[in-house]
Amino acid sequence: MSVSRIPLLFRVAAAYGLIALLPMYFRAPADLTHPAFYFGFIGVATAWQLAFLVIAQDPLRYRLIILPGIVEKLGFGIAAVWLWSVGRLSDPLLALGGALDLVMAAAFAWAFVALGRHPAGPAA
Repeated sequence: MSVSRIPLLFRVAAAYGLIALLPMYFRAPADLTHPAFYFGFIGVATAWQLAFLVIAQDPLRYRLIILPGIVEKLGFGIAAVWLWSVGRLSDPLLALGGALDLVMAAAFAWAFVALGRHPAGPAA
């Protein structure tokens, strides 16, 4: 992937995240025991999708924000793998949520490194 595609990477990540998260506001589980945690998670995760849109506007300028973005993706990806390994997460949610977030974390890490090597970037 070339550096010119980095804005697209972050736009796609944001679109995927918003499509996955926003409907959760309207279909909360009936047996929800901790609504503050549930809705708080959705709110924080949605804010990160908006941060990905900001990064997409000027990835070189916002390069350092990619680092906590990687942590955001690893946070759910690693948790999903662990929950699946102990039988508390379905295979489809692991594949569509956790594994995809781990792939995006790797792509974000690549983008961070590639931008650091960019002629106009910090390595110049």
